Amino acid sequence: MRRSDRYRYPIIMTLLVVLQFTVRDQLGGDRVAPDFLLLALLLYTIRAEPGKSAAAGFLVGLLRDALTPVSFGAGALAHTIVGFFSSRAKAVFFAEHVFVKGCLFFAGTWIRNLIVLLASGGLRSSQVAWELLVWSPLQGLSTALVGTAVLWFFRGWLAPRRSMA
Repeated sequence: MRRSDRYRYPIIMTLLVVLQFTVRDQLGGDRVAPDFLLLALLLYTIRAEPGKSAAAGFLVGLLRDALTPVSFGAGALAHTIVGFFSSRAKAVFFAEHVFVKGCLFFAGTWIRNLIVLLASGGLRSSQVAWELLVWSPLQGLSTALVGTAVLWFFRGWLAPRRSMA
């Protein structure tokens, strides 16, 4: 392994965080634009243990909650749960296939939106149906498409590390 190989993964994570705060507004609004922070979390959970994934989810959730103080704590809870269970799910579903990872990105986005909706108290009869049946699947689809594109484009950089022993 070359010395520069260990910097590739953090570069991709940093790129996704930068995209969250620069490009996301131009990609169709907050409801349908891909969530690059959640995508970075889910890419991390593919390689990490459930405890570390939950801690990373908590930090990402706190960052998101700092930007939306009206429902402070809902994002931290949602990202923690999604981080933990996506890390557990990759062990069950053998997440080495791109389609499975795309489904993980879609489900993670949809479940995060459901938990945020439930925890923030934003339940109104007509808005719940639209949020869960229209906007969340659209955002999940856009996040899954961007996630699979990132996996394909950076497939050599994001490949799981193989031990030399």
